[in-house]
Amino acid sequence: MLDNRENKLSEINSQIKTCHKCDLSKTRTNSLSGEGNINTKLMLIAQAPGENEDRIGKMFIGPSGEVLNELLIKAKILREDIYITNLIKCYLPKCRRPKLIEIYSCNYYLDLEISIINPEFIIPLGYYAGKYIFGKYDLEVTSKKDFKINFGKLFWTGETKIYPLQHPASILHKPELKKVLLKNYKKLRIFSNYCKWHISCPINFYIKNGRLNKSWQELYCKGDWESCSRYHLEESGEYHPDWMLPDGSIDESLKY
Repeated sequence: MLDNRENKLSEINSQIKTCHKCDLSKTRTNSLSGEGNINTKLMLIAQAPGENEDRIGKMFIGPSGEVLNELLIKAKILREDIYITNLIKCYLPKCRRPKLIEIYSCNYYLDLEISIINPEFIIPLGYYAGKYIFGKYDLEVTSKKDFKINFGKLFWTGETKIYPLQHPASILHKPELKKVLLKNYKKLRIFSNYCKWHISCPINFYIKNGRLNKSWQELYCKGDWESCSRYHLEESGEYHPDWMLPDGSIDESLKY
């Protein structure tokens, strides 16, 4: 028996399949709904289906899909354990950039998917998906040229975590980017579990008592704990004061 979220997602998917909100409905073969685990922490959002995806009606099955599969394997992430969808649900002819009317027509579906899946980490792939998600959560939106500085960085919006990544297709155009993408995609494995020390970490105590901002916990204890200085010192058994922050800085005010 389907639960309420599955029913809602099924209704949205049916709407996507028969959507005629913009002119892309005249040129597509298939409009693609998202696919994957609705109970996941990780939701990947690509730009739009490619030519192969449009023809067959499945996500990431073309050349960029092969790259994505390799990146997920290297990250030790099972594709069936995440949820993948698109900003634009229909193929963009000749893989051109999306028009504003197309984004505004499709964001209705994406917003509903996000509200139903309610992922802990939203992972936009590439500039256009990243730009939309940054705008949705009131993060600073830069130009396409400058947006690349955001790839591989974790952001906390106050309600969710956003981790923009390069689209897998970028490797097809610039093979020299593969090393960077491998490094950035491997963080997805880190995000799948909280730091094993997070329950007993003094950072939790300070946050519960209103002495630290919750962002420290979300970005490190429940986010990129691999980059936490406290984690590495704890693992090595080295002394570190309770008032050391995850970035390695010392907050003397927490001593008192």
